[in-house]
Amino acid sequence: MKAALLIDFGSTYTKLRAIDLERGIILATSQGPSTIDSDITIGMDVAIKNLGIQLGRIPNFLYRLASSSAAGGLKMVTIGLVRELTMEAAKRAALGAGAKLIGTYAYRLNLADIQNIINSKPDIILLAGGTDGGDSQVVIHNSKLLGDSVVDCPIIFAGNRGAVDQVKLNLANKYLVISENVMPEFGELNIEPTREVIRDLFIKNIINAKGINKAKDRFDSVLMPTPAAVLEGARLLADGVDGLPGLGELIVIDPGGATTDVHSVSDGAPNKEGVVSRGLKEMRLKRTVEGDLGMRHNAKTIVEIAGIKEIAKDANLDETSATEIINLFAKDIDRLPLSNNEIYIDEALAKSALKVAMRRHCGSTEIVYTANGPVTALDGKDLTGIKTIIGTGGVIAHSKHAEELLTSCLYDPLEPSSMRPIAPKILIDRNYILFAAGLLSQVDANAALKMAINSLN
Repeated sequence: MKAALLIDFGSTYTKLRAIDLERGIILATSQGPSTIDSDITIGMDVAIKNLGIQLGRIPNFLYRLASSSAAGGLKMVTIGLVRELTMEAAKRAALGAGAKLIGTYAYRLNLADIQNIINSKPDIILLAGGTDGGDSQVVIHNSKLLGDSVVDCPIIFAGNRGAVDQVKLNLANKYLVISENVMPEFGELNIEPTREVIRDLFIKNIINAKGINKAKDRFDSVLMPTPAAVLEGARLLADGVDGLPGLGELIVIDPGGATTDVHSVSDGAPNKEGVVSRGLKEMRLKRTVEGDLGMRHNAKTIVEIAGIKEIAKDANLDETSATEIINLFAKDIDRLPLSNNEIYIDEALAKSALKVAMRRHCGSTEIVYTANGPVTALDGKDLTGIKTIIGTGGVIAHSKHAEELLTSCLYDPLEPSSMRPIAPKILIDRNYILFAAGLLSQVDANAALKMAINSLN
């Protein structure tokens, strides 16, 4: 039997998926604690031992591939010139590479900004700004402040090529990597080269800094950050491979403990005649991360957004009981629901987080008035025609009402300007296989696609 082992070094658990490559099915799943603060191999050995018990023995795996979001994930700071342009382009490049954004800055940095960046301890800084041949003074100023600081992480420069020589001088004492400009011309995005640079730095430098290299004899390589693996899995499912069709345009949504992530594979072009797109062109592969919608870290924030009345109503509880349970979740971020009432609140929180995250990810329309009369303008992606939504993550995987939870984030006639999906097919990733599909797609796309399709229901 030809088999593969796919590993995710997560922030809480190290998750293993053993895959039969010929049949495209999951042989076994296992997990152990992510013992990143002591020795990563301890938790991994627990998971491997459990895998061996399930399978009778540990197979001679053809591939052993890993992703990681351990130790805070790939933490990045992005710096651009104009907030709506190069800063947004840099942000999209970082998120598309699977990063966790811990700071975004625009225009000229000051010393307080530099200190905030130092205090946040990023793994990578992405410095952008200016179209090629455009403004160079701001990015030169920002590179000088970074060069004079004690920042000691890799810095990627992906800005105005006319400033490259001076930026190199200013950052001569830093680990500097030059990439192509993320916005070489006004409104033109060029994100993929920088995404590849980020991924390369992650593989060569970041995983070692996080101690994952201690387990290097147990896998072949760590290919990418976990969110990037999930995005690759989504792309594979949407596009398919030669001889095996995919599902078409789709969305993956994941309400987690710290964030709610949304991935879409769609060009997002307007579905209605007469609607005009405006703003930066959307990327076909798009990831958004809602840091204020974490199921545990931000439980109280979700309540503030949705209202305790709405949360209590969805959970069929009185507001006092609902508040008590939410306070328990907020106090103990690792807490799993222990009673039916806690499950009801968990699902009510998920319902609100999913709805808000989807609203933010999708585009919106508004009527604007021009010299030629009123026009409907679209900001962001029109995802009303999406064919499939895939729900993943703990609360969805374990819920008996997963489809109902996901239905809450669909198009609402009361919010006609929000371009959320209207009538997609809903699939549930109960075995957390999207990261595995993304990893496996790098070496055997056909087996990865079969495994993903067979695992979703």
